[in-house]
Amino acid sequence: MMTPQPPRGNGPVPPPINRRDALRSSLAAGAGLAAAAVATGGAAPAEAAPPPGLAAREAADARRASPKAYRMKKSINLWAFPYPQRMNLRECLQLARDAGFDGIELNYDLENDLSPKSSPPQFRAIRKMAEEIGIAISGLCSFLYWPYSLTDNDPVRRARGLELARLMIDAAHELGTENLLTIAGSTYIPWLPEREPVPIDVCDRRAREAIGSLVPLAEKRGVFLNVETIWFNGYLTTPAEMNAFVDSFGSRHVKVHFDTGNVMLFQFPEHWIPILGRRIKNVHFKEFSKKGTDHSLDSFRTLLDGTTNWPAVMDALEGVGYEGYLTFEYFHPFLHYPEALIEQSSDALDRILGRKGAPRTA
Repeated sequence: MMTPQPPRGNGPVPPPINRRDALRSSLAAGAGLAAAAVATGGAAPAEAAPPPGLAAREAADARRASPKAYRMKKSINLWAFPYPQRMNLRECLQLARDAGFDGIELNYDLENDLSPKSSPPQFRAIRKMAEEIGIAISGLCSFLYWPYSLTDNDPVRRARGLELARLMIDAAHELGTENLLTIAGSTYIPWLPEREPVPIDVCDRRAREAIGSLVPLAEKRGVFLNVETIWFNGYLTTPAEMNAFVDSFGSRHVKVHFDTGNVMLFQFPEHWIPILGRRIKNVHFKEFSKKGTDHSLDSFRTLLDGTTNWPAVMDALEGVGYEGYLTFEYFHPFLHYPEALIEQSSDALDRILGRKGAPRTA
């Protein structure tokens, strides 16, 4: 807990009060109350007691935090940290734990601690490190689904995408997490404009073939292929399409990774959730504002700095029985004092989850 600091302003900062000054102030206050008692011919006036239930109402003030507590767990994606440029993986895990997160979602790439270069013992060492710090690995994520899309027109890229997906399934198993974010395919990738667009029917056929080939390994490793709700990729852009795709494999290991920000680009997450229902296995919380016109990755904001109806989203998730992780995903770690983003996001999730009551008045 931070020590309260004196208010800052243009004038001089008053010196700190020591124990002797505090004692003098207490004696003076007591003398004043005694004088008031003599003047009124009675006892010293007591401080008015708060009305019954006031503290409870303040703690449930919807202006400050959700008045309702939810059973879901809070998590954060590693992309919110300046990793690996300014912080190593252990520092990131420790900061997330110190900030009050229940879990952290790790990212698989071509370099660094989680990559094709890493061995099973190295993944198990990361798992042990997280356990020692006291934070769960809530899932495994990767940006590699874009350059190596499972539905790319280039068969070499598709084959590499499948190879990486299998490696990620194994990595998730060794890390002790059952959640693997999966992007089934793309018809077009805006930040790779040189890639030839994929016709929707071709994309659908290739995606089904790719995910179908991964299911046996996922089932064997106890890992869930959670297909993410995305708009950028031009595929599975309605909840009905997503349901039909996920259900077509007949496997409990193919689920949905629901992303609020991706849906907020053009629709509303609280409308999707009841339709997806219990297919939702993991969740990304990304903030987005419909007040702007930018629909790129740079349009996402820090939590609560947008137009997402978080109370409606939370009620919808609770309504379908979701009790898993809510992972804050953000791609822009703060250039200076990066821990501020982590702590702010933890506070925001506490308010969304109803973990943080209103401050008590002294």
